[in-house]
Amino acid sequence: MTDVSVALADLVPGLRTALEAVAVPTKAPAMAAYMKDHFVFLGVAFPERKRASKSFVDAGRVASAAQLLDAADTCWVQPEREFQYTAVDLLQRWVATLDVDSVPRIERLIRQKSWWDTVDAIAAHVIGPLVAEHPVLAATMDAWVDDPDIWIARTAVLHQLGYGADTDLDRLFDVVDRRCGDTEFFMRKACGWALRNAARQHPDAVRTYVLQRGDQLSGLTRREALKHL
Repeated sequence: MTDVSVALADLVPGLRTALEAVAVPTKAPAMAAYMKDHFVFLGVAFPERKRASKSFVDAGRVASAAQLLDAADTCWVQPEREFQYTAVDLLQRWVATLDVDSVPRIERLIRQKSWWDTVDAIAAHVIGPLVAEHPVLAATMDAWVDDPDIWIARTAVLHQLGYGADTDLDRLFDVVDRRCGDTEFFMRKACGWALRNAARQHPDAVRTYVLQRGDQLSGLTRREALKHL
């Protein structure tokens, strides 16, 4: 591990000091309840967290991919959820530094402390840009969509959220086809969300797809997909 890596990971105690300085502990119970009490919180609201973590995230400018992931790992083992949010911010900010070899380590983050708040951000803002930059990773998404871990599969379904007009509809429809029979709420919701997002640029194609699939899609997926059509 290089000195830069040690320095970046060693900024986490300073990040804690900065976050604790702006925390409002009385807000923490409500924040935890919103996440179904899966995680504990310091009680730092979004704007304050962004300001308090800015120097930590900015420090990633000189880090390698491995060094960014080392720092993210250090944040991930912290008990409070604000640290995982900051880790995602770090990876998103410097996603251009990441590469194909980063994906197995990002996958481990998705599998740990999993919930929609971090998973969806990683899907759209970390994995998505990586797949766009490195098309070879499309094969990884093909494997992930069948993963028994719903959060890995959800990442595969949602990774094109930021693609806009460049959304590969064939691939999107394929992943929805493969998960549309899922009874899990988070999968049904993800399928509908991905379709609704694609419908902004491709309304006719999404409408036709949904109508052709009929009852193969859950009511939730159909409602989400057609919400703005």
